[in-house]
Amino acid sequence: MRTYRNRTAVLVSAATAALALSLTACGGDDGGTKSAGPTDRTASAASSTSTTPVARSGDKEQGGETQSGGEGAAEQSGGKSQGQGASQQGGGQGESAQSGSGTKAAKAGTPLCTAKGLKITAERQDGPPYTHLTLSAKNTSGASCEMKEYPHIHFLDNARGIVPPVAKSKPASPVVLEPGQSAYVAVRMSEGGRKENTETVKEFTVTLKANGGGMAVVKSPVAEGLSVNPQKWATGYWTTELRNGADEF
Repeated sequence: MRTYRNRTAVLVSAATAALALSLTACGGDDGGTKSAGPTDRTASAASSTSTTPVARSGDKEQGGETQSGGEGAAEQSGGKSQGQGASQQGGGQGESAQSGSGTKAAKAGTPLCTAKGLKITAERQDGPPYTHLTLSAKNTSGASCEMKEYPHIHFLDNARGIVPPVAKSKPASPVVLEPGQSAYVAVRMSEGGRKENTETVKEFTVTLKANGGGMAVVKSPVAEGLSVNPQKWATGYWTTELRNGADEF
Protein backbone atom coordinates (compact mmCIF):
# COMPACT_ATOMS: atom_id res chain seq x y z
CA MET A 1 0.00 0.00 0.00
CA ARG A 2 2.87 2.31 0.88
CA THR A 3 4.56 1.34 -2.33
CA TYR A 4 1.52 2.36 -4.42
CA ARG A 5 1.36 5.71 -2.72
CA ASN A 6 4.98 6.35 -3.23
CA ARG A 7 4.66 5.48 -6.92
CA THR A 8 1.65 7.77 -7.22
CA ALA A 9 3.56 10.61 -5.61
CA VAL A 10 6.45 10.06 -7.92
CA LEU A 11 4.15 10.15 -10.94
CA VAL A 12 2.43 13.30 -9.70
CA SER A 13 5.79 14.95 -9.14
CA ALA A 14 6.95 13.96 -12.61
CA ALA A 15 3.75 15.27 -14.17
CA THR A 16 4.09 18.53 -12.25
CA ALA A 17 7.67 18.92 -13.40
CA ALA A 18 6.69 18.19 -16.98
CA LEU A 19 3.91 20.74 -16.77
CA ALA A 20 6.27 23.31 -15.34
CA LEU A 21 8.75 22.69 -18.11
CA SER A 22 5.95 22.99 -20.66
CA LEU A 23 4.75 26.26 -19.17
CA THR A 24 8.28 27.59 -19.06
CA ALA A 25 8.74 26.74 -22.70
CA CYS A 26 5.47 28.46 -23.60
CA GLY A 27 6.39 31.46 -21.50
CA GLY A 28 9.74 31.66 -23.30
CA ASP A 29 8.02 31.57 -26.66
CA ASP A 30 5.56 34.24 -25.56
CA GLY A 31 8.39 36.37 -24.21
CA GLY A 32 10.34 36.09 -27.47
CA THR A 33 7.32 36.82 -29.66
CA LYS A 34 6.28 40.49 -29.56
CA SER A 35 3.30 41.98 -31.23
CA ALA A 36 4.26 44.23 -34.14
CA GLY A 37 4.14 47.88 -33.04
CA PRO A 38 3.44 50.90 -35.24
CA THR A 39 7.14 51.35 -36.04
CA ASP A 40 7.57 47.74 -37.11
CA ARG A 41 4.43 47.92 -39.26
CA THR A 42 5.69 51.04 -41.04
CA ALA A 43 9.06 49.48 -41.70
CA SER A 44 7.38 46.33 -42.93
CA ALA A 45 5.09 48.33 -45.21
CA ALA A 46 8.03 50.30 -46.55
CA SER A 47 9.93 47.08 -47.13
CA SER A 48 7.00 45.50 -48.93
CA THR A 49 6.34 48.57 -51.16
CA SER A 50 10.01 49.29 -52.02
CA THR A 51 10.47 47.98 -55.55
CA THR A 52 12.83 48.63 -58.40
CA PRO A 53 11.69 51.70 -60.46
CA VAL A 54 10.04 50.79 -63.71
CA ALA A 55 12.07 51.93 -66.71
CA ARG A 56 10.22 54.61 -68.67
CA SER A 57 10.31 55.17 -72.38
CA GLY A 58 13.63 56.71 -73.30
CA ASP A 59 15.43 55.56 -70.08
CA LYS A 60 18.57 53.46 -70.30
CA GLU A 61 19.53 50.54 -68.09
CA GLN A 62 23.15 49.93 -67.31
CA GLY A 63 24.52 47.30 -64.97
CA GLY A 64 21.02 46.31 -63.84
CA GLU A 65 20.32 49.86 -62.54
CA THR A 66 17.80 52.15 -64.15
CA GLN A 67 19.20 55.52 -65.18
CA SER A 68 16.61 58.04 -66.24
CA GLY A 69 17.10 61.55 -67.56
CA GLY A 70 20.47 60.80 -69.16
CA GLU A 71 19.19 61.04 -72.67
CA GLY A 72 16.98 63.99 -71.71
CA ALA A 73 20.03 65.88 -70.50
CA ALA A 74 21.91 64.96 -73.64
CA GLU A 75 18.97 66.08 -75.75
CA GLN A 76 18.78 69.33 -73.84
CA SER A 77 22.50 69.85 -74.26
CA GLY A 78 22.26 69.05 -77.95
CA GLY A 79 19.26 71.35 -78.28
CA LYS A 80 21.20 74.19 -76.70
CA SER A 81 24.16 73.57 -78.97
CA GLN A 82 21.93 73.49 -82.02
CA GLY A 83 20.12 76.60 -80.83
CA GLN A 84 23.41 78.42 -80.31
CA GLY A 85 24.60 77.27 -83.72
CA ALA A 86 21.40 78.49 -85.35
CA SER A 87 21.68 81.77 -83.48
CA GLN A 88 25.26 82.25 -84.62
CA GLN A 89 24.31 81.31 -88.16
CA GLY A 90 21.39 83.71 -88.07
CA GLY A 91 23.73 86.44 -86.83
CA GLY A 92 26.09 85.73 -89.71
CA GLN A 93 23.24 86.03 -92.16
CA GLY A 94 22.10 89.14 -90.43
CA GLU A 95 25.62 90.65 -90.75
CA SER A 96 25.72 89.66 -94.42
CA ALA A 97 22.29 91.26 -94.97
CA GLN A 98 23.42 94.41 -93.12
CA SER A 99 26.66 94.39 -95.16
CA GLY A 100 24.58 94.17 -98.39
CA SER A 101 22.35 97.01 -97.23
CA GLY A 102 25.40 99.06 -96.41
CA THR A 103 26.71 98.59 -99.95
CA LYS A 104 23.44 99.82 -101.47
CA ALA A 105 23.37 102.74 -99.07
CA ALA A 106 26.92 103.65 -100.11
CA LYS A 107 25.86 103.72 -103.75
CA ALA A 108 22.79 105.76 -102.96
CA GLY A 109 24.96 108.15 -100.94
CA THR A 110 27.55 108.75 -103.66
CA PRO A 111 28.49 112.45 -103.51
CA LEU A 112 27.67 114.74 -106.37
CA CYS A 113 30.38 115.76 -108.79
CA THR A 114 31.42 119.39 -108.41
CA ALA A 115 32.99 121.80 -110.84
CA LYS A 116 36.09 121.81 -108.66
CA GLY A 117 36.52 118.05 -109.05
CA LEU A 118 35.94 117.99 -112.83
CA LYS A 119 37.89 119.03 -115.89
CA ILE A 120 35.37 120.19 -118.50
CA THR A 121 36.48 120.57 -122.11
CA ALA A 122 34.76 120.99 -125.48
CA GLU A 123 35.46 119.46 -128.88
CA ARG A 124 33.79 120.51 -132.10
CA GLN A 125 32.28 117.64 -134.03
CA ASP A 126 33.27 117.06 -137.63
CA GLY A 127 31.50 118.98 -140.37
CA PRO A 128 30.74 120.94 -142.31
CA PRO A 129 28.44 122.16 -141.15
CA TYR A 130 30.08 122.56 -137.76
CA THR A 131 26.91 122.65 -135.76
CA HIS A 132 27.60 120.39 -132.76
CA LEU A 133 29.93 120.20 -129.77
CA THR A 134 30.82 117.37 -127.47
CA LEU A 135 31.36 118.39 -123.84
CA SER A 136 33.53 116.11 -121.70
CA ALA A 137 33.64 116.22 -117.89
CA LYS A 138 36.51 114.16 -116.46
CA ASN A 139 36.42 113.18 -112.78
CA THR A 140 39.65 114.49 -111.25
CA SER A 141 38.45 114.40 -107.61
CA GLY A 142 40.03 111.05 -106.81
CA ALA A 143 36.69 109.60 -105.62
CA SER A 144 33.46 108.38 -107.18
CA CYS A 145 30.82 111.02 -107.81
CA GLU A 146 27.47 111.34 -109.53
CA MET A 147 26.64 113.60 -112.47
CA LYS A 148 23.06 114.88 -112.30
CA GLU A 149 20.82 115.89 -115.18
CA TYR A 150 22.35 118.20 -117.80
CA PRO A 151 24.79 121.14 -117.87
CA HIS A 152 23.44 124.68 -117.65
CA ILE A 153 25.24 126.28 -120.59
CA HIS A 154 25.41 130.02 -121.18
CA PHE A 155 26.84 130.73 -124.63
CA LEU A 156 25.94 134.39 -124.46
CA ASP A 157 24.84 136.72 -121.68
CA ASN A 158 22.48 135.48 -119.00
CA ALA A 159 19.57 137.35 -120.55
CA ARG A 160 19.61 134.88 -123.44
CA GLY A 161 18.96 132.04 -121.04
CA ILE A 162 20.50 128.60 -120.86
CA VAL A 163 20.68 126.03 -123.62
CA PRO A 164 17.51 123.86 -123.20
CA PRO A 165 17.81 120.07 -122.65
CA VAL A 166 16.51 117.33 -124.96
CA ALA A 167 14.33 114.91 -122.97
CA LYS A 168 15.05 111.79 -125.05
CA SER A 169 18.75 111.93 -124.12
CA LYS A 170 18.06 111.43 -120.39
CA PRO A 171 19.73 108.16 -119.22
CA ALA A 172 17.68 105.49 -117.46
CA SER A 173 20.07 105.06 -114.53
CA PRO A 174 22.27 107.41 -112.45
CA VAL A 175 25.58 108.45 -114.01
CA VAL A 176 28.34 107.64 -111.50
CA LEU A 177 31.91 108.48 -112.47
CA GLU A 178 34.85 106.58 -111.07
CA PRO A 179 38.12 108.52 -110.65
CA GLY A 180 39.49 109.34 -114.11
CA GLN A 181 36.23 108.48 -115.87
CA SER A 182 34.39 111.04 -118.05
CA ALA A 183 30.80 111.97 -118.73
CA TYR A 184 29.71 113.36 -122.09
CA VAL A 185 27.07 115.68 -123.48
CA ALA A 186 26.13 116.46 -127.08
CA VAL A 187 25.37 120.12 -127.72
CA ARG A 188 23.76 121.60 -130.81
CA MET A 189 24.90 125.19 -131.48
CA SER A 190 23.01 125.92 -134.70
CA GLU A 191 21.58 124.36 -137.84
CA GLY A 192 24.37 125.60 -140.10
CA GLY A 193 22.16 127.36 -142.62
CA ARG A 194 23.58 130.23 -144.66
CA LYS A 195 20.68 132.52 -143.86
CA GLU A 196 20.75 131.56 -140.19
CA ASN A 197 21.42 134.37 -137.74
CA THR A 198 24.37 133.30 -135.58
CA GLU A 199 26.70 134.91 -133.09
CA THR A 200 30.34 134.03 -132.45
CA VAL A 201 31.60 133.14 -128.98
CA LYS A 202 35.17 132.47 -127.85
CA GLU A 203 34.24 130.99 -124.51
CA PHE A 204 31.15 130.00 -122.55
CA THR A 205 30.19 128.87 -119.06
CA VAL A 206 28.96 125.50 -117.78
CA THR A 207 27.15 125.49 -114.42
CA LEU A 208 26.46 122.22 -112.59
CA LYS A 209 23.12 123.42 -111.27
CA ALA A 210 21.79 119.96 -110.38
CA ASN A 211 25.06 119.13 -108.62
CA GLY A 212 24.76 121.91 -106.08
CA GLY A 213 26.22 124.69 -108.17
CA GLY A 214 29.75 125.39 -109.29
CA MET A 215 30.72 126.83 -112.62
CA ALA A 216 33.44 126.18 -115.17
CA VAL A 217 34.57 128.48 -117.98
CA VAL A 218 35.12 126.53 -121.21
CA LYS A 219 37.13 127.97 -124.10
CA SER A 220 36.22 127.48 -127.75
CA PRO A 221 38.03 124.49 -129.27
CA VAL A 222 38.78 126.57 -132.41
CA ALA A 223 40.55 129.90 -132.59
CA GLU A 224 37.90 131.60 -134.72
CA GLY A 225 35.21 130.88 -132.16
CA LEU A 226 31.89 129.07 -132.30
CA SER A 227 28.79 130.12 -134.23
CA VAL A 228 25.68 129.82 -132.08
CA ASN A 229 21.99 130.45 -132.70
CA PRO A 230 19.80 131.01 -129.61
CA GLN A 231 16.77 129.82 -131.62
CA LYS A 232 18.26 126.43 -132.44
CA TRP A 233 20.69 125.45 -129.69
CA ALA A 234 20.02 122.43 -127.42
CA THR A 235 21.91 120.16 -125.06
CA GLY A 236 21.70 116.54 -123.99
CA TYR A 237 21.92 114.98 -120.52
CA TRP A 238 25.17 113.72 -119.01
CA THR A 239 25.96 110.13 -119.96
CA THR A 240 29.01 107.87 -119.77
CA GLU A 241 29.02 107.44 -123.54
CA LEU A 242 27.27 109.08 -126.47
CA ARG A 243 24.47 106.91 -127.78
CA ASN A 244 23.24 106.73 -131.31
CA GLY A 245 19.74 108.08 -131.60
CA ALA A 246 19.32 109.38 -128.06
CA ASP A 247 22.05 111.99 -128.48
CA GLU A 248 21.36 112.87 -132.09
CA PHE A 249 19.32 116.04 -132.32
